[in-house]
Amino acid sequence: MASLAGALNAAALGAAYGASQLARVAWFTGHYVTGRSRMRSAAETARFGARQRRALREGFVDLFREDCRNILAGEYRLPPDALRPPRLDELWRRSRDYFQDTEEILRRQAEHGHSEVYDKALSDRFPRYYLQNFHYQSDGWLSAASADRYDMQVETLFTGAAAAMRRQALPAIRRAIAGRDPASLRLIDLACGTGVFLNEIKENWPGLDATALDLSPAYLGKARLTLAGRKFVSFREANAEATGLAAGSFDIVTAVYLFHELPPSARRNVVAEASRLLKPGGAFVHVDTIQYGDRPELDEVLSAFPVAFHEPYYDGYCRENLDALFGAADFAPGEPAKLAFLTKVATYRKAAPETA
Repeated sequence: MASLAGALNAAALGAAYGASQLARVAWFTGHYVTGRSRMRSAAETARFGARQRRALREGFVDLFREDCRNILAGEYRLPPDALRPPRLDELWRRSRDYFQDTEEILRRQAEHGHSEVYDKALSDRFPRYYLQNFHYQSDGWLSAASADRYDMQVETLFTGAAAAMRRQALPAIRRAIAGRDPASLRLIDLACGTGVFLNEIKENWPGLDATALDLSPAYLGKARLTLAGRKFVSFREANAEATGLAAGSFDIVTAVYLFHELPPSARRNVVAEASRLLKPGGAFVHVDTIQYGDRPELDEVLSAFPVAFHEPYYDGYCRENLDALFGAADFAPGEPAKLAFLTKVATYRKAAPETA
């Protein structure tokens, strides 16, 4: 009976996952297809050959298969929103806002308007590289409206796969926690953005002490809303290059899709700061785009991305030697990198002091 109950529970869980993800993919794919004919990125995508299209299609399907397997195996829980039907008025609002902002993105693409947010008065508060309209998005990282529409834009770009890609870092976090009480550990999410990844972490380890850090007051405000009701979460507005937090005060550092937005010097500063923040033996779970050579059949896709969108540091990141970058700051690879569709998860461990 117990085995039958377990099988039924697994079947119900799998059905809930499948239904929620199919609806999610359909929703975001509909927005992608509707908008792509007008976006410059459509021209870039159209020139890819059958090999690239097949690799994208297979990688997309494999991602969701892996995501479902992980949930059924207990690696992490069903996403928080999977069993909560969305409000129709909220869906309509987000859809309308997405298409309205698409018009502004088109204008910036045509005009190469990637520095509308630059203001000399802000340069004392934010690095110059930060004051850009990344992805040609309205207001860059600097407004509540940008923070509110960001997840809709990202999920539409990846036709509903962004959250599943991020979740592939959760098993690495589980391994970093293994054998210890989560309530005794501290984690910091650098450049937490809207807080969606940290929300998944808290869904799985509610007792874990977590810090959400971001340079944008608007995005940090959105993260507060995302994480409302979660216990043991603190928020800090700061640059990931220099957080101002105590050395050796964290067990785990995470950074999701941060490094490809940074110039090389800033990447090195962030890695050095993460090394300073971590206790000896602590883990840095690094999540970002795949790089050149990870999936050679997709190298052309990677090289096209910064052409269609304003991503000035993307190509350089795709050429970055991550082992060398982290090794220079006293890190060593903790486990083999995990590829998940267009995302790579790489875990690094801060060196522990040698014992006599």
